[in-house]
Amino acid sequence: MTPEKVLYTAKVHTTGNRDGGTSRSSDGLLDIHHALPGSGKGTNPEQLFAAGWSACFDGAMNIAARRMEVKLPAERAIDAEIDLCLTGEDYFLQARLNVSLPGLDHDTARAVIEAAHQTCPYSKATRGNVQITLNLV
Repeated sequence: MTPEKVLYTAKVHTTGNRDGGTSRSSDGLLDIHHALPGSGKGTNPEQLFAAGWSACFDGAMNIAARRMEVKLPAERAIDAEIDLCLTGEDYFLQARLNVSLPGLDHDTARAVIEAAHQTCPYSKATRGNVQITLNLV
């Protein structure tokens, strides 16, 4: 797709890698230390991806709900799980988005989730490249 308008450009400078690197956004609001999963010394790319995707997906659900004339519950939540996988020497990701929409009936909640998955930029970026499971919890 060719954009008609660029709404925002995130700028992050990274040095090093997932074992001791750092990343800092141009506005300074993001300033993190990278570490291997489980080390307790910093975050890792999978956590960052999960945070970004779940926040973006919530925004896409808002748009979908508005179009469907559905009021989303204030206490909605998304638990994103990103797996770093290995087969042979090939690394890849798989993902689960566990969406809680308390108070919405199952069919309406599922329709909102499916519509959001069609419009969320993260969902679009991963489609066909990452195995994704959408769970209504």
